[in-house]
Amino acid sequence: MDIGLSNAQLVIIKAAQDIFAKFGFRKTTMNDIARATHKAKSSIYRYFKSKEEIFQTIVEKESQILKEKIEKSITAQNNPEKKLRTYVITRMKVLKNLANFYSALKDEYLKHFVFIEKIRKKYLEDEIRVIKKILKSGVKQGAFVIEDLELTAFTIVIALKGLEYPLIQESEILNTDQGIDSLLKILFNGITK
Repeated sequence: MDIGLSNAQLVIIKAAQDIFAKFGFRKTTMNDIARATHKAKSSIYRYFKSKEEIFQTIVEKESQILKEKIEKSITAQNNPEKKLRTYVITRMKVLKNLANFYSALKDEYLKHFVFIEKIRKKYLEDEIRVIKKILKSGVKQGAFVIEDLELTAFTIVIALKGLEYPLIQESEILNTDQGIDSLLKILFNGITK
């Protein structure tokens, strides 16, 4: 995971990760990061060219954490319905703890950074790919009836994005097993009779 980063870089990344999570990208300064690492600002610049490069490293690291946790959790399930449920639950729980990655996905003021747009695009593609794989397996096993896998996977991913904020803000309704089950029933079965 952290292969290629020196111990000094890891210390900087850990300190910056906490500061960015607390204050956000815009309000965090290189002085804040230097203070938190007990290093001179010039020392920070020896390892990273800019605040943007530090943030990019953190966001990429958090993205990888999310991907690995989702993969591990859905691999542990044996049927497509459980995989889909586990995907949704794991995604929301882990995303809640990855403040910088979540910020990179949602904060509009970050969109002018090329690396943010690349991360957003890759994450969307990865999500669609994983959901599509689960759906395809469900169709093959007879658990799902889907006419267009790509469109269905895209729709599920977009619906989940709309639920991120309420889940991350710990909506009482959505943070119970019953609430999540109800949400998934509506999402996957609709409301028609």
